[in-house]
Amino acid sequence: MAYFRRRIVFVAVALLFCLYHFHGISGGGGLLQTQTDPIAATQTIIKNRIDWNAVPQRYPVESMIPLPSGTPAKIPNIQYKFGKETKAEKRKRQERLEAIRESFLHSYRGYQKYAWLQDEVTPLSGEYKNGFGGWGATLIDTLDTLWIMGMKKEFAIAVAAVEKIDFTSSDSKVISVFETTIRYVGGLLGAYDLSRGKYPVLLKKAVELGDFLYAAFDTPNRMPITYWEWEKATSGEEQEAGTSVPVADLGSLSMEFTRLTQLTGDPKYFDAVQRIYDGLAEQQNDTRLPGMWPLMVNARKMDFTKDATFTFGAMSDSLYEYFPKQYLLVGGLSEQYRKMYEGTIKAAKKHIFFRPLNEENRDILVSGTMRDVATQSERLDPEGQHLTCFVGGMVGIGAKVFNRPEELDTARRLTDGCIWSYEAMPTGIGPEIFRAVPCLDPGDCTFSLDRYYHWIATDMHYREEDEDEDPPLTRAKTFVKEMGLFPGFTEIRERKYILRPEAIESVFIMYRITGDKTLQDKAWDMFQAVNRYTRTDVANRISSV
Repeated sequence: MAYFRRRIVFVAVALLFCLYHFHGISGGGGLLQTQTDPIAATQTIIKNRIDWNAVPQRYPVESMIPLPSGTPAKIPNIQYKFGKETKAEKRKRQERLEAIRESFLHSYRGYQKYAWLQDEVTPLSGEYKNGFGGWGATLIDTLDTLWIMGMKKEFAIAVAAVEKIDFTSSDSKVISVFETTIRYVGGLLGAYDLSRGKYPVLLKKAVELGDFLYAAFDTPNRMPITYWEWEKATSGEEQEAGTSVPVADLGSLSMEFTRLTQLTGDPKYFDAVQRIYDGLAEQQNDTRLPGMWPLMVNARKMDFTKDATFTFGAMSDSLYEYFPKQYLLVGGLSEQYRKMYEGTIKAAKKHIFFRPLNEENRDILVSGTMRDVATQSERLDPEGQHLTCFVGGMVGIGAKVFNRPEELDTARRLTDGCIWSYEAMPTGIGPEIFRAVPCLDPGDCTFSLDRYYHWIATDMHYREEDEDEDPPLTRAKTFVKEMGLFPGFTEIRERKYILRPEAIESVFIMYRITGDKTLQDKAWDMFQAVNRYTRTDVANRISSV
């Protein structure tokens, strides 16, 4: 999604995994807000709770879809079998671990001091923001990191704070069901599972929030309201799903709700999300780009076919990311998730992935965007979004889980494409959105400045025409100079880094799958650049690249 999915602490923890062998800027000012001790600050949070199970459903489900059952399928191993590391390798790994741990603690202490129990700390002014329901998004999102890093005392303090949060209501009038699910329900369940059920309150709170969100599904067709005025549900007002909904908002609820059913035995959570999957699966081959779903869909009419933009980027991304993970979660007992993934990857390899021309002639791939599909203006937009950097890891997992070994190379090339976008920038950090020159002839992807300038010259009809009469190639060279472009890039539309983890996440996954230790060094370079250019006295901030 085009929202902040993780903060710097999760870039750090992804790199932490890499190193194991088994492996919003606010304006101005100084530090204005100082919190009290975190333990003392958790004592006055409980509000007037709402019993959502007592709120009548206008459109109750008559027959629940059950979890898949039976003997789990035999799923191929994903992880590479690592050998014993040398003393030098261990020493380097431990040194890097300490640097990453220090970076995490710096951000976490800033959150504790200036924004404890709020959603986010503002990294320059030391104030806080509540854009995710006001339930302490950073606190919940950080639980698994604390546990993984062995900070058990800090984890226990954080859990004590979680126990005081009322997840049955919010100060926010409108709730993003997607954001609340992935951040809060996912964060609570992840921490509960990692700590092996030692802290039952985490599951209790996940259920509390799951029951709250379940009311958003109380519509005539049981499709959820993705931006939900939750107070209307308490008074029994009519609810309907939206007519123009990002497809990821619908399709990225499955893992959290499925896990709730697995842990509680209550079928309603799985039933709620499986109805979405059934609708998506039924229409997968009826879209303008069969195999994939468009960016925007009509949830009210359950029409997932009309829009003409297809991408793994913002507002679509996690729909696809969940397919192999959902398959793993249910033990391979539903072939639906496999079929949905395989249909997607077939379409993507043909229409979405492209090889960019680059000075070093690296054989890499970028995940682009198809626009105006099935119209006379249909075209591949050779853009790269930082969000799409998750695709390398997804394809790597899919190649192993679904026994598609030939696609490991695709996964690596996609991951290397994101590494290239980092290494090509002066800061060593990849931009939020860029465009590149696609290689249109698979037999000849050799870079030259002539080819580069020629592409820009022919592509300039998408831009405003200059008033001068310079020849196209001259105009192209002038454009490159004025825009500060680097060879291979035709546009850097958003020259910023907003603390996204997708690139380093795919590097981590491909390291774990392939055992290629050079990927540890790539991840380390990414982390160092991020830490260098985003760190503030409080935490980490958005940075220009």
